Amino acid sequence: MRIAEVVGRVTLSRAHPRLRGARFPIVLPMTLAALRDGDSSRGDDVVAYDRLGVGLGDLIGLSEGGEAANPFGKEKAPIDAYCACLLDAISF
Repeated sequence: MRIAEVVGRVTLSRAHPRLRGARFPIVLPMTLAALRDGDSSRGDDVVAYDRLGVGLGDLIGLSEGGEAANPFGKEKAPIDAYCACLLDAISF
């Protein structure tokens, strides 16, 4: 799991039936320097699946790869990244 910042959203006109009712925020994974020191460096942008209701500027826990499909159980869903949690604060 990585920590990412929400920077935008994607709007779909049509979606896969398993993905209806969800949002798709655009997030930027944060480096350790960005989290600790406020550095502006970020990773590549990622479109994530969200049912938590994240907003612009929120920090989230981003699950990627095979783990991103775990919330769907045995029913498969075509996603590569999932908003696993909404972070209130980070301390080192």
